[in-house]
Amino acid sequence: MALKDEKHIKAYSQNFTTMTPGSFQKWLRTCVIFQFIRFLIINIKMLVVVSKSH
Repeated sequence: MALKDEKHIKAYSQNFTTMTPGSFQKWLRTCVIFQFIRFLIINIKMLVVVSKSH
């Protein structure tokens, strides 16, 4: 029954409760330089965790 109700919910309407990204968030998601820096930070964090376990 819930699936029938979901078909009638339109994105960006009053009944749609999911947050929509702003212009800055869209820029962060599409900026290659920011994504590369984020990738490096995540990899460094993973290296730290793995080095502690071995």
